[in-house]
Amino acid sequence: MGQIRKTHIIPRAPIARILLSAGAKRVSNDAVEELARVIQSIAEELSQQAVDVAKHAGRKTVTDEDIKVLLERFKRF
Repeated sequence: MGQIRKTHIIPRAPIARILLSAGAKRVSNDAVEELARVIQSIAEELSQQAVDVAKHAGRKTVTDEDIKVLLERFKRF
């Protein structure tokens, strides 16, 4: 039997680089996996909200302004 390959929406190498650029001396695989999971979850939630904002505005296209407005709201939490 072949090995089951995990596919990730967000590549893990950039996640590790983000942690290292934040000052981590070493980064565990578990930390990379968890941060990737959190980032993906946040991105999915913001994306859904951006789609809702565009629909409410009578548009089919999500714009950068939709994302910026939602990000400002998100930063308050």
